[in-house]
Amino acid sequence: MQQMNLQRREVLLTEQIKMRRGYCFFKRIMDIVCSLIGLIALSPVLFIVAFAIKIESKGSIVFMQERVGENGLKFNMYKFRSMVQNAEKLKEKLTDKNEMDGPMFKMKEDPRVTKIGKFIRKTSIDELPQLVNILKGEMSLVGPRPSLPSEVMKFEKWMKKRLEVKPGLTCYWQVSGRNDIEFKEWMELDLKYVEERSTLVDIKLIYKTFFILFGDEHAS
Repeated sequence: MQQMNLQRREVLLTEQIKMRRGYCFFKRIMDIVCSLIGLIALSPVLFIVAFAIKIESKGSIVFMQERVGENGLKFNMYKFRSMVQNAEKLKEKLTDKNEMDGPMFKMKEDPRVTKIGKFIRKTSIDELPQLVNILKGEMSLVGPRPSLPSEVMKFEKWMKKRLEVKPGLTCYWQVSGRNDIEFKEWMELDLKYVEERSTLVDIKLIYKTFFILFGDEHAS
């Protein structure tokens, strides 16, 4: 009887592994196809935003920052620059104005944000260069937002489970209130995704994201 139970468990485990591999394969294909289509279809928007950033203030068009990805591997994440060029240095003077609990820094009326920056943050256009990260395999369309190495160092042990999957453009946090959600609840939502992730869940989250992408009152 015990041997039969062990055999059943092995069969179930084998089936789960096959299902997970199938899901990961399809997810990667979807990431490649969607990111390519997105980059091509949105190329006029990318060009206009890049031009506007360059005209408004001196500095790079794309902001590159080291983030922590799947299994703790670090990579350079791309965003349209929405702040002044020396934003990282100015951040030290604003730490007492942090509106997010935990190791993350969030400030709705951040003085470092440029005029163009406010618009592209409000519409989430600043995140579009991450389609390149997705194409490279460093990120996915759906997954927990990639954190800074300094933030990960302050994570509690249970929070690091979110690093078992690729970070993404959208996840439960993005469609559930974003900056109005407390840090611990944010981490719990990311773990919820890690445990529930499937093709159906990914499609639902992408679908919901489209409805809140432009003019999200929780974006900053």
